[in-house]
Amino acid sequence: MSALRNQMECRPLGLPVYVLQRTLNTKRMAKLERVFVWTGGVLFVTSLAVCLYSYLFVWGRAVFHATSLEARDSAVIDGDQIIPLVAIAADALLLTLFAAHHSVFARDRIKAAVARAIPERLLRSFYVWVASTLLILVCAFWVPVGGDFYRATGWRALPFGATQLYGLWIIVQAVRGIDPLELAGIRREAARGPLQITGPYALVRHPLYFGWVLAVFATPHMTGDRLAFAAITTLYLVIAIPWEERSLVRSFGEDYARYAREVRWRMIPFIY
Repeated sequence: MSALRNQMECRPLGLPVYVLQRTLNTKRMAKLERVFVWTGGVLFVTSLAVCLYSYLFVWGRAVFHATSLEARDSAVIDGDQIIPLVAIAADALLLTLFAAHHSVFARDRIKAAVARAIPERLLRSFYVWVASTLLILVCAFWVPVGGDFYRATGWRALPFGATQLYGLWIIVQAVRGIDPLELAGIRREAARGPLQITGPYALVRHPLYFGWVLAVFATPHMTGDRLAFAAITTLYLVIAIPWEERSLVRSFGEDYARYAREVRWRMIPFIY
């Protein structure tokens, strides 16, 4: 009886060692993936906060560069202030790197290539990690442009503020159907939903971009840095829209073609 009892107690130890190791490794990998995904979500929120802080406070300061004869060939002279073209070019390069990553990784073929190296369940989180890091680097290495174009105060600032709030309202309406956890890479992407054609989508085909233009251009205090950021990012959106619409046509077919005929303007009513 004693031998039988010992045999029964030791039977679990007779399980193949590799099965135990595989189980432990699977649990360890699942834990590491959760850490990777949630850290990416925190980084995503942090990058948005850093960008907002930079626009509101860092780029809201009017930096003035001293004029000199040597600077005239590499700068725009505006009265007694100088706006260096080198700074604008450097900032454009930073935003181009961020924009290029966004556009490249949004393509289906690139996604498929990356998926061969990274598990599909982590693909969105990987993209969030890279995009968020690049956005933080853009803000950290931004070269001051300088200049102070206008400043509206008192009641004159009210139309600007109202326009910015309207732009933010359009952005909220445009993205309210998107799961925030999915956007941050925490929850896996669901299947593409139905084509959006109501609300702000009845005004322009890309209302998120329209809201962005209103929010960044309608500031009551326009500095050179804010203008450079607004102009470069808007130019990127204008260039990216045809690429995005080709993808939408592949996804929705004739439905999107009919929608494009009904809603003429892509981004800005009566302009583009």
